[in-house]
Amino acid sequence: MAFSEDQSRSRQGYATESLATARQIVLNLLKQDTTLKLGIKNKRKHSGWSDEYLSQILGMIKN
Repeated sequence: MAFSEDQSRSRQGYATESLATARQIVLNLLKQDTTLKLGIKNKRKHSGWSDEYLSQILGMIKN
């Protein structure tokens, strides 16, 4: 429950499934990152504050 899913207001169509998939991808990327020794919650905060760190995390996505 790292993203406060219980408070999500998305209930129409496939929005819940799509957002759940996106959340899982993000959690997996944050777990794979070993550059910072922080918890998932703090890594999320850091990626929100630092565009450089966010780019690094998103750069981990492989085609």
